[in-house]
Amino acid sequence: MRGLLLTLEGIEGSGKSTQAAALAESLAAGGVPVLLTREPGGVPLAETIRGLLLSPDSGPIQPLTELLLFEAARAEHVAEKIRPALESGKTVVCDRFTDATLAYQGGGRSVPDDLLQRLNSLSTGGLTPDRTYFIDVEVSLGFERADRRSGAAGKDRIERASAEFFEGVRRRYLELARREAERFLLLRGNDSIADVARLIQQDAWSLIRSRALPYDGRPNPRNPK
Repeated sequence: MRGLLLTLEGIEGSGKSTQAAALAESLAAGGVPVLLTREPGGVPLAETIRGLLLSPDSGPIQPLTELLLFEAARAEHVAEKIRPALESGKTVVCDRFTDATLAYQGGGRSVPDDLLQRLNSLSTGGLTPDRTYFIDVEVSLGFERADRRSGAAGKDRIERASAEFFEGVRRRYLELARREAERFLLLRGNDSIADVARLIQQDAWSLIRSRALPYDGRPNPRNPK
């Protein structure tokens, strides 16, 4: 039986990476075969592309070039890691996926949506998430958290983009969440880490039980009822 693809999305400072790790830990502790991965990255070639995309030393990158690099990394990631894991019955928890492209390259860089959709479909072979957890925060709060985490000097190339860029990214994420309300779970990123984790993990466990996916049912304090 095909496993679940669970993705986490949000602007910088939303807490999505923290929640992705917590979700994978909860599922693994409950006996669910799980793979935690990220985009761009996840496999060696895609991690190399990630370095090019995020390094401030790369300088300005044309929007189309940036898009094609992201999609190349995704094609390798899906073929080598995500699809085999799903076909083996694992639940895949991915920190960013195709919605990030629609938000960042569409909402932030103004690349036409039809091109983004075609390239997303091509790079994934039509694979779409079973559930997407979008953690929404105001751009100002995301900036504050990113500054506390890495400081101005430690920010990557994309984190250094303007507030206007991230406002466009956030608007597109919210549009996607409204458009595909059955797939998205919209969460408030200014709530506590524990509260956001509880909502995500409750939903993920509900999906796993509804699909009758394998887990060993061992007692698990991180398995919300």
